[in-house]
Amino acid sequence: MRVILLGAPGAGKGTQAQLLSNKLHLPIISTGDMLRAEVAANTKIGQIVKETMTTGQLVSDEICIQLIQKRIAHVDCQQGFLLDGFPRTMSQAEALLSANIVIDYVVYIDVPDDEIIRRLSGRWIHPASGRIYHIQFNPPKVSGQDDLTGEPLIQREDDAKETVCNRLKVYHQATEPLIAWYQKRPEVKLIKVLGVGSQNFIYDSIVSQLDMARVKGS
Repeated sequence: MRVILLGAPGAGKGTQAQLLSNKLHLPIISTGDMLRAEVAANTKIGQIVKETMTTGQLVSDEICIQLIQKRIAHVDCQQGFLLDGFPRTMSQAEALLSANIVIDYVVYIDVPDDEIIRRLSGRWIHPASGRIYHIQFNPPKVSGQDDLTGEPLIQREDDAKETVCNRLKVYHQATEPLIAWYQKRPEVKLIKVLGVGSQNFIYDSIVSQLDMARVKGS
């Protein structure tokens, strides 16, 4: 079972990937993690990636595809994998196809923009410890202060409302068209779930639809 997880930033792809990985015994393939590992290991690809990121440019699709091909050749991917964070553009999806990287299912976690903004823009962090709070879901005992130290909380730039809105704009322009593209591909089954509610509810919806799709396809 080779699965892509699609959805806006903050839709819960990472959380659901971990739950599905535990259930299906499939490794999670994150291009971001692989790029950071290459940089840390100072490989040839890592050196290119580091220079690219330092200059503020995007890592090429070719490098990402190389890393994915290298990763899925490992023995733990023989039964499949969960691809999280890739593809994000049509060119990346087409590159996967050109590289003969077969995808069986695309799980699209659909979350309304206002819910994404509420989730992300409400997050605050204690920089020294990394403790995360949310003004609605997990508020600090005293507004703006860490529960244990009383030190001030900060909001990361990525979580500022304006930044979240910009990220959503990029998502709608670059990534959202993949949903219709995969829906038209006969070799891929697109599964759409509403990503609102408890983590377990969303997870159960994904597993239920995957099970039904596998039965129909068998």
